[in-house]
Amino acid sequence: MPNLWRQFEDLLPDAPLLVGTVVTRHADDTVSVQLLGGGLVRVTGAGEPGDRLFVRGTEVVGPAPTLPTVDIEI
Repeated sequence: MPNLWRQFEDLLPDAPLLVGTVVTRHADDTVSVQLLGGGLVRVTGAGEPGDRLFVRGTEVVGPAPTLPTVDIEI
């Protein structure tokens, strides 16, 4: 009988999907991305400075829409 907990864990992604803006493009096919939370990560993938990207782990997943952000304080 298969382990149900293991099957559930296999459905979950390894890293969260984050959104950020490209700050710098590097010569080694990586880009520096400023995340919405304020962090700066260097990921593999293509992008031009100012582009919005989806990032998972250390890879660019794809382009993200440029939408306004709203901070709501609770």
